[in-house]
Amino acid sequence: MRQNVARRIGIGFVLTLLWCAQLPAGGHAADVFPAEARAIAREAYVYGLPLVMNYKAMYLNAVLKESLEFKAPFNQIKNMARVYTPEDKAFVTPNSDTPYSWSWLDLRAEPVVLSTPQVEPGRYYSAQLIDLYTFNFAYLGTRATGNAPGHFLIAGPGWEGESPKGISRILRSETPLVVVLYRTQLFGPDDLENVKKIQAGYQVQTLSKFLGTRLPDCAKSCFPCMG
Repeated sequence: MRQNVARRIGIGFVLTLLWCAQLPAGGHAADVFPAEARAIAREAYVYGLPLVMNYKAMYLNAVLKESLEFKAPFNQIKNMARVYTPEDKAFVTPNSDTPYSWSWLDLRAEPVVLSTPQVEPGRYYSAQLIDLYTFNFAYLGTRATGNAPGHFLIAGPGWEGESPKGISRILRSETPLVVVLYRTQLFGPDDLENVKKIQAGYQVQTLSKFLGTRLPDCAKSCFPCMG
């Protein structure tokens, strides 16, 4: 029953896009020729589909605990120290040599800090940051930031604070909800314990927790639970 919620939300969102796309600046329905209506519908569909599908993935990964694809609540991380099999359907073609870690970030109340450990030279790892539009707006890891440890502040579109002490870099998302997909290189079956140690060093925490300060007041009242 609850798994249909994401589908209903998606359908409603696309229908709203189609309706709004036909409204001129005055807000009244305009006379639209069939060919123009089809073009508007096509553009609305192309624009809205990634957002809807990603929201559905977010709902199944971070909200619906009964889902087979549930990973972890918002601002927490799920490490999967194993090789994927055909039973893992979150990806069409998952890697077999990079065990995954997942984290959905809720940046509405405050930024979130991603901490990465020291990773030995020669081992590849990455953290892919994806906004709700499915835009890969940043990467952490071997190719982007190196294998040295670091603390990276992920900020939503409304945050205007200054860089706190200890932060290596500030990365900004155009949407307040973000998914982080980690990949850690696995050299072979005997290497799995080493991968687990690296994954254990991936940390996800709100900025207030990172700094040891009180939670922002708006986090308690202005931002309802996604469930």
